[in-house]
Amino acid sequence: MTLKDIVLRNIRRRKAKAGFVLAGLLIAVSTAVALLGLIEAMNRDIQQKLEEYGANILILPRTENLSLTYGGLSLGGVSFEMQEISQADLVRVKAIKNAANVAAMGPTVLGAVEVKERKVLLAGVDFQATEILKPWWKIGGTVPSDFGVLLGSEAASILALQTGDYLKVNGSKLQVAGILAPTGSQDDQLVFARLDTAQSLLHKEGRVSMVEVAALCNACPIEEMVRQISGALPDTKVMAIQQVVQTRMETLDYFRKFSYGVTAVLVLVGSLVVLVTMMGSVRERTSEIGIFRAIGFRRSHVIRIVLLEAGIISAMAGILGYLVGFGSTKLALPFFAGSTGTGVIFDPALAAGAFAAAVIMGLASSVYPALLAARIDPTDALRAL
Repeated sequence: MTLKDIVLRNIRRRKAKAGFVLAGLLIAVSTAVALLGLIEAMNRDIQQKLEEYGANILILPRTENLSLTYGGLSLGGVSFEMQEISQADLVRVKAIKNAANVAAMGPTVLGAVEVKERKVLLAGVDFQATEILKPWWKIGGTVPSDFGVLLGSEAASILALQTGDYLKVNGSKLQVAGILAPTGSQDDQLVFARLDTAQSLLHKEGRVSMVEVAALCNACPIEEMVRQISGALPDTKVMAIQQVVQTRMETLDYFRKFSYGVTAVLVLVGSLVVLVTMMGSVRERTSEIGIFRAIGFRRSHVIRIVLLEAGIISAMAGILGYLVGFGSTKLALPFFAGSTGTGVIFDPALAAGAFAAAVIMGLASSVYPALLAARIDPTDALRAL
């Protein structure tokens, strides 16, 4: 009879003890797997939503002065050596190393025009790109055509214009195609037109005033994207919108730290369950261990019996724990993630980690009971029979 046979018979004979150890490890492993899987799925969902938040990189023309505008309040100022960006140069951005991370790029041309004897700011934009760059826009009406404009809510109120009305801009007659719902930003004060239309009205063909970029940069630092774009457009000033980037990183870090902390608590509780159960098992088997020692089993044999028993139960707990945790994540995800596109994917690293963690927890918690069993004096054990 080998040590393995002894261990398997003991597990079958003491099903309650083995089941209690298995249950303790199973609960710890499955809960940790479910939590980590849920956190990763929610991170992907949050990442997707944050990336849909809008532009997180700005490309501006180089200027020698500092802006005197804050929170929509302009204090004036004079620009020296002001340059505009050539629209043809923007093609270089598609050739950078992380070009695949650029979700949308929206060139914008700006210029002051006169509408109904009032000075307003005309913005020429790519309305297709604004669907990604400004997903919070709600248009009452339609997207402007070549001879149409979109008014910010405040601009429409001050100019007393409604959808369908006409206005003249630099001698051209344009129709109000739609009005933006209030955004709480400077967009409320602008008049928007198609990029080529605005360039023609402002006599800025082939030139843009700024470029907004939505960069999907989960796998690379946003600073690296800024560096690459700066290299492609050396005559521009490229900067990241730090509020968006910091919010994204802080949110993801918070969820990860929370999951790691709860996992550590679960590992500790599971280890204590195994330790207490194995200690009780060793005390119950004092006579049996004494007989083993009396017939010639060495202390190393007793240690191996205890550890092998713990290892087999732990391995089963690791496999079952991952399967239960994976299924629990699938069931719980719809209640925590609002995006239906987010799913749970099989993670080989998490599966291997769950199995290894269960085995390590079981063996580490059984070391002291194994040493305690090996120190049992066979004479005292047999006298207790």
